[in-house]
Amino acid sequence: MIDWAAVADGVWVAFFGALLGTGELISRYRDDPWDTIKSPPGFFYIALNALVSVAALILIRGFGWTFSAKVDAVRWTQVLVAGFGAMALFRSSLFTVRVGDQDVSVGPNSFLQIVLGAADRQVDRRRAAVRADRSKQIMQNVSFEEAKVALPAYCIALMQNMPTEDQIELMDDVDKLAHSADIQTSMKSYFLGSALLTYVGEEVLQAAVKSLKEYIQSEAESEI
Repeated sequence: MIDWAAVADGVWVAFFGALLGTGELISRYRDDPWDTIKSPPGFFYIALNALVSVAALILIRGFGWTFSAKVDAVRWTQVLVAGFGAMALFRSSLFTVRVGDQDVSVGPNSFLQIVLGAADRQVDRRRAAVRADRSKQIMQNVSFEEAKVALPAYCIALMQNMPTEDQIELMDDVDKLAHSADIQTSMKSYFLGSALLTYVGEEVLQAAVKSLKEYIQSEAESEI
């Protein structure tokens, strides 16, 4: 006979785990989080988080862990711990061994770090290719010297709820780029576009470049 309560608990745990994985991707890939989530590597990352949460619930109930909860609250305490704390549980090491000059963790942590790291890198590579293409398209005829102050400031002004910390980080990135002697000036506009994509996204950057086009376009383009 099917234990429908256990099935429901598994569904809730998987949902919480997937929600946590989704939140991690959104925090890492801010320029277009929804495209990241819908991508195959992004979906795999989320599904793996859901699967690990279900495995955690099985482990918790197998060992009878109640987390000192009252009898009537044990079930949902187990569900919440498995859903939101699964990765912390499995990322912990069973023990550590000394190999040469390094401490090596032994346990589920090693496997999960490898698999999650591989999925995250695949997501990052996919987003890098998309960002490179978008940055080139949007910033193709933009002069870095003309845009380095006006474009970031305008993008920030267009955003209604951009955190102060993000504004400071963005302007710091632009300042470092402006003073970098290792990057050709002709290429700096693409780097500027990439930085702005991270903080404001493609739509805002595209709209800002379109609005300021006559003020920030390169000399070659302005002469046409």
